[in-house]
Amino acid sequence: MTDKLLEDPRITAMGLFVEAFTGINARLNVQLAEHGLGNVDFEVLVRLSRSPGGELRMTDLAAQTGLSTSGVTRVVDRLERDGFATRRACPTDRRGSFTVVTPAGVAKMHEVLPGHVALIEEWFTGRLSPEALGQLLGSLRTIRDAVRPGATSGVQGPSQDVPTAA
Repeated sequence: MTDKLLEDPRITAMGLFVEAFTGINARLNVQLAEHGLGNVDFEVLVRLSRSPGGELRMTDLAAQTGLSTSGVTRVVDRLERDGFATRRACPTDRRGSFTVVTPAGVAKMHEVLPGHVALIEEWFTGRLSPEALGQLLGSLRTIRDAVRPGATSGVQGPSQDVPTAA
């Protein structure tokens, strides 16, 4: 190994990305725990809430979250136990099922999101110009689509572009 590899900007880019992610994630996890949610539970509720009809096939939920099918099953079991989600059979495929966010799940999202978005603004998006944020979103989508090509499966909603100020 040469010192040249140690100074490679790709190593620096990856290190900065990991440091930024873990720092922001730690702050967000504290806020989620205050509301009785774990990071994975929150991610599933967000994905369900942002999906048409508030529902996703279990297979799409697994693809979008990067969880195994058994991992998604465990998360949905917890969300069902807490009243935040329910399952319904797929009318066109007896083997398939949907996870649906419940009114209690939507209420939980309304409880959690204001503080969550405030933290995202404080520690992430608010530190970037609108142009830089737009470029970052495009870059992250490019990378996400390469490493997790099924992450958007089942979603046909509007583009999640940079919000504009009123």
